[in-house]
Amino acid sequence: MELMTGAPTRRRDQILVEAARLFAQHGFHGTSIDVIGSAAGVSGPAIYRHFPSKEGLLAEMLVGISEYLLDGARTIVAAHPDPEGRLAALIAFQVEFALHRPELITVQDRDLASLPEDSRRRVRALQRAYVEVWEDVISRVGPARSPEEIRTAAHAAFGLMNSTPRSAAHTSAAVAGPVLATMVRAAVAA
Repeated sequence: MELMTGAPTRRRDQILVEAARLFAQHGFHGTSIDVIGSAAGVSGPAIYRHFPSKEGLLAEMLVGISEYLLDGARTIVAAHPDPEGRLAALIAFQVEFALHRPELITVQDRDLASLPEDSRRRVRALQRAYVEVWEDVISRVGPARSPEEIRTAAHAAFGLMNSTPRSAAHTSAAVAGPVLATMVRAAVAA
């Protein structure tokens, strides 16, 4: 799944974007296939040409975004040999995602349990791998810390960045982005 910040270009992407928006507003169980189809400009049953079920749509959404984040983090690590540069790029990457796709954070938080078990395990494994990338980068900057302290710093950073559905809803990305990046950098260094 690409990080779509503009208008989606393909019908499948449009369905995913609209479903994420609707799931964030009304919950997975509170959103019907017909409502998703209407929002995406197709009939509800037409969604089944793209996804096997509503659960399959949710699985593709959450597995896809988890893969996107992990792939992006690995690309950043490979492109930035300097630990400080890696950390700055990782922060910018996650802040950009959080500010432009907060509905996916909401859906992840609220509706992960609605995934079929195999998809839920896949999302959790991808998330663990993403956190491990962050932990490795954090371990290479700032003072020496225990693995537990590093893990806590990583999760604190995610807590700040992923608070955007609530904390940044009242302001622009141009204002919230630098504030979040500065706060995350300070939290990771502490």
